Amino acid sequence: MKTALSIGLLALVASTASAAPVSYQSSPERRTVAEKDWGPWLGPFRAKLVPSLMQDFGERYLYAPANAALPAPKPGEQRVVFLGDSITDRWNLAASFPGKPYVNRGIGSQVTAQMLLRFHQDVVALKPKVVVILSGINDVQGFLQQESPEQIEANWEAMADIATAHHIKVVFGSILPVNNYTDAAKDVVAERKPAELVALNQWLRAYCAQHGHVFADYHAAMVDQNGLMAAAYTQDGVHPLDNGYAVMAPIAARAIAQALGTRK
Repeated sequence: MKTALSIGLLALVASTASAAPVSYQSSPERRTVAEKDWGPWLGPFRAKLVPSLMQDFGERYLYAPANAALPAPKPGEQRVVFLGDSITDRWNLAASFPGKPYVNRGIGSQVTAQMLLRFHQDVVALKPKVVVILSGINDVQGFLQQESPEQIEANWEAMADIATAHHIKVVFGSILPVNNYTDAAKDVVAERKPAELVALNQWLRAYCAQHGHVFADYHAAMVDQNGLMAAAYTQDGVHPLDNGYAVMAPIAARAIAQALGTRK
């Protein structure tokens, strides 16, 4: 049986709750952004991708089964993980580096923030000696999120710091040049800003020199007299063809050897 005191307390709580002010909020209100028309292919792809990213922005689920099935490195094994976006994802490492214990952890369309989120799972947990990071081209395009050069650089730094903390040597690949020489590539240069790519590569080269990481300069080997990717190396203006990867492979091999301290 309720006492007069308990009834009074309940009434006080109820009246206080109804009169309570709006909850405190430190952050400003979220902005509303007009959606860009990404065209007949990228538009539907982005619409399909976004709901999944709301649950797992790093897309860690993609390589989780492969990581679980991958045995630990054998004694003396010099495992290398290649981390990146579609340019890495499409790289046939077994063909470029036959017999090498190299692991591909590229995911198409990813930006540096996503790679940072999955870095522990897709790199550190695999216990490599070296990680080869090739990223940034999608950040510049702004397909998933708008990134300033400073934020791209901060994400690079964060990945390098995690690797170093776990005794993993770091190789950073330069962002590849792009071109607009074909109909399939007609919008690439406008979206991916060659001057910004060059500036980011300059920053990355200096950062590697300052912090003891290795810089693999794919850009210099693939750029033409116009400052764009040589026409022979790509059809869509972004992704290398097999002959493009054939140019990149020895550059990566030398960088990995340098990181391992085995360069002759």
